[in-house]
Amino acid sequence: MLSMEQTNARVNVEALKICFYGAGSMAEAIVRGLINQKLTKPEQISMLNRQNADRLNELSERYGVQTVLNGSTNEQFIEDADILFLAMKPKDAVSAISSIKHLVKDNQLIVSVIAGLSIASMERVLGKSAAIVRSMPNTSSTIGLGVTGISYSESVTDEQRKLAETMFASIGINAVVDESLQDSIVGVSGSGPAYVYFFMEAMMEAAEKLGLQADQAKQLIIQTVLGAAEMVRATGEEPAELRRKVTSPNGTTQAAIESMTESGLTEAVVRGMMRSAERAGEIGADIERSTLA
Repeated sequence: MLSMEQTNARVNVEALKICFYGAGSMAEAIVRGLINQKLTKPEQISMLNRQNADRLNELSERYGVQTVLNGSTNEQFIEDADILFLAMKPKDAVSAISSIKHLVKDNQLIVSVIAGLSIASMERVLGKSAAIVRSMPNTSSTIGLGVTGISYSESVTDEQRKLAETMFASIGINAVVDESLQDSIVGVSGSGPAYVYFFMEAMMEAAEKLGLQADQAKQLIIQTVLGAAEMVRATGEEPAELRRKVTSPNGTTQAAIESMTESGLTEAVVRGMMRSAERAGEIGADIERSTLA
């Protein structure tokens, strides 16, 4: 159930024009969430990209959003927007933002889903302070089960915070963090789905070695992972406690856990997540340097 603050934000979203600069999978996920959760109507949303008319046609037909194919211009969409999502590829971000900075108005809320691009860098490229939401959604957002890390510039108002958190709630859950923790968000939930897929791959390889057919093994593993995650969510218990409950002394699970521990599974996961966060910082630093060039 929505809180009163979220309900008020929902009403405000309905009245606003939202423009997406970038029409990739993450932009589409957010658009789908906004429409499916009835936060706004398709005609209030515009989407643009640099070249791919086929992609814009596909999105217009699928969701009913506005594109240049409806007769307006990209420049007009940006100027008219109350909320401007920056959803272009990181390698194109600096040049793209620089090319539209003359269109960005002081009263617009800018929401970035560009990995590694800091608020300070965006303000440097724009040439002014701005109300900026820096976000890091993960790929599970495409099915409404995403995790988004959110940080705010000093210019973002309380009302704009409510708007941002309401919009991202349409594609999953969100966590408001200090911007210095955005690289940590990448290491935990941004790259997180891939860790689970990687573990599932290993489980499938083992299942086949144990004699199960690939399709059968896949279904068993999907349900096992799904059920385990839901147990943590539904019971509220710590994963360690749930693990202890299914680990009988000298039993099969204990034998497996001991073997995995001896092979260094815990250390490997921790090192991998730390490296992901570290790499996010490296990528961010590269982008930062490009804004100073």
